[in-house]
Amino acid sequence: MARFVAYGSVRLDAVVPAGMNDEAVKVLTEGIPPVPYGTPVAEAFPEGSFARRLVDLPEVAGALRSLVGPGPTVDHHAVHVRDPRGGEAQPLHGDAIIDTRVDAFDVQLMYYPHDVTLEMGGTLSVPGSHFRRTNESDTGRYQNLRGQTRLVCPAGTVVLLHHGLWHGGRRNDSDTARYMFKIRFNPTVRQVRLWDTGDLADPEVAEILSTRFPWYEAATARLEYYNRIRMWRALTGDDTFDIEYWMTRVSNRPRRVAS
Repeated sequence: MARFVAYGSVRLDAVVPAGMNDEAVKVLTEGIPPVPYGTPVAEAFPEGSFARRLVDLPEVAGALRSLVGPGPTVDHHAVHVRDPRGGEAQPLHGDAIIDTRVDAFDVQLMYYPHDVTLEMGGTLSVPGSHFRRTNESDTGRYQNLRGQTRLVCPAGTVVLLHHGLWHGGRRNDSDTARYMFKIRFNPTVRQVRLWDTGDLADPEVAEILSTRFPWYEAATARLEYYNRIRMWRALTGDDTFDIEYWMTRVSNRPRRVAS
């Protein structure tokens, strides 16, 4: 969870069984019916359907339970297919208009049913960008940022993104079509201590939350730490958590009146 707060994503390599991956291309080519915003998962994806079996896989269901909690609803979903030797790189963007929430967040699931090579133009993302308040594709003028990642993964990989993370699909320069199935989930419960919290006091938590990415500016990086602390306090319900007093300094409001 600390890594998700710092990086803005969680990656689950090859968690979908080979049989489902083989089935996926046909299912995704035929399309998955859209649902209205806010539809419960059980209604959006009937039991036995491919999408339902995907989100019910233990590794996927466990990660979703830790991030958004029980009973999330579906914001929207989509199948993205990039044809061989076709298309242009998608502009760098976040999947929301300006979103200032710190005590809540949506999670976007991205599923890749086949191996994704560098030439296939897997999703590019910028770790640690999810607290930068931008309006969708306002970041599209940026072509490359130091520390960005180009997804290269084995078949059956699932990536879970914070809704604000900057990302974009790249051009497919291979001879193979690239498939990706996306679902965005909205929480319906407070996202407080939804995961195994037995190691909250581990010093590694603060170390992970202090991760610095190479594209950060010298001063603004401190604001990233501050925003992570705010989110970690919201997720844990611990209003005393801090790193190097970043949040304590600006939240100090003495109540005692001097005589």
